[in-house]
Amino acid sequence: MKKSVLLLLPLLALSFNALAAPQSAPKKDVDFANYYLKEFEAEVKRAQGNANTMFRNKNEALNRIQTLMKAYPQDAAVQALYERARTALMMSKGNYNQITPAMVAYLNNEKQLREKYAQLSVTKWKELQQGRELITKVFPSVDPLKNTPETDPTEKTIVLPDVKYPDNQFVGASGEYIVVGKPSTGFYFVNISGREWLGPYEAIKRFRREVDGSLGESLNFTVLGKITGPAFEIPGNRRTAMAWGWVVEPEALYIDGRIVATFDPNHDKSGSFVEEDKVAGIKEGWYTEKDVPQDATPERVMEIFLASIKEKNYDLYLKCINPERYKTETAESLVRYHWDLHQQRLHGEYVHATFSDTKIVVAKGHDDKNDLENFFLDDAQRDHLIKMQGEKVEHATVKSQAFDENGKQVGGKNVHKLIRKGSGRWYVDDYEIRF
Repeated sequence: MKKSVLLLLPLLALSFNALAAPQSAPKKDVDFANYYLKEFEAEVKRAQGNANTMFRNKNEALNRIQTLMKAYPQDAAVQALYERARTALMMSKGNYNQITPAMVAYLNNEKQLREKYAQLSVTKWKELQQGRELITKVFPSVDPLKNTPETDPTEKTIVLPDVKYPDNQFVGASGEYIVVGKPSTGFYFVNISGREWLGPYEAIKRFRREVDGSLGESLNFTVLGKITGPAFEIPGNRRTAMAWGWVVEPEALYIDGRIVATFDPNHDKSGSFVEEDKVAGIKEGWYTEKDVPQDATPERVMEIFLASIKEKNYDLYLKCINPERYKTETAESLVRYHWDLHQQRLHGEYVHATFSDTKIVVAKGHDDKNDLENFFLDDAQRDHLIKMQGEKVEHATVKSQAFDENGKQVGGKNVHKLIRKGSGRWYVDDYEIRF
């Protein structure tokens, strides 16, 4: 009996060890989970931190690894998959950057400037109406077909609200207008064919460029102007019936709570917004960048380029751009157009960007930094190649990454191209690319 017990002890020990040893997950299940995890990791890498990407293999990978982890928590291979999955999942949520007060100082500066000009405009708007005999009843308007000397509004001053441009713009038989009103109450046609409109309107656009980047393209004005007489037009693209209306010649445009601009026949631009001449002096104190150093690297030029847009330094913005890109009037217009787009993005999509991964290549001329070729050339040969191949032209690419006010990455990385000629400095060549 004693001998039988002794013989059973090794068997019991083996059974105990077998129960105590951790179970291994089936190799096939581990391999399948690893396959889907690799696909998910590749998708995360391609997304470059963009959290809005659709990850097609994410759920399949996570579900398989979760099942394995619950069933075989001690398996080293399963634990390794779990750690990789955690890392990939966090990376799929997007990159983050700490947004410092300096990065968003431009928003606070602009807010203060907007408030200042809003108050100035309220005062100016009141001044423009003082001492003027204004039409007290705008709607319903006087019917031009039933007009009498007593009711005739011609040559009288009117304050006309709800002038929407370009929404209600139309080209008529006698000119270009903005229609205000409806058939039941009558129409006014604000004349936008001449300098009386174009002068103040261009001033509003300058205000948007220099002060308030949040102003959109579709604007709602209150117009101070003089009625010049009746006109018979088809008022707007959506109306087919012709109708009579009173033509209004603008003198001033007001965007409530924002800005007022006036027509001035003696002004070099036919109009200005209130205290326009003082804007540059106010903003001078904001500027963190005032020039582009001759030895600035491509990344440094891009940082200055971004700062010029944030701080509304249009002159510095132009200094950053390749002069060849704005030699014609059309090209200058495009530069201003993309300035407005950059302003809108920095007030609605992102507040900061970082720059990295600079790559420089010699596009034309002798590459004096090509150590391999220069090893075989003496000074005379290098001088000959420099003369023969002409002025050196270098191209650089820099990647940007934008972040919103919470520090979250916005979109993927974008590539910006810069150019340098001869011994000159670097310039931004494709200024239109978003950050």
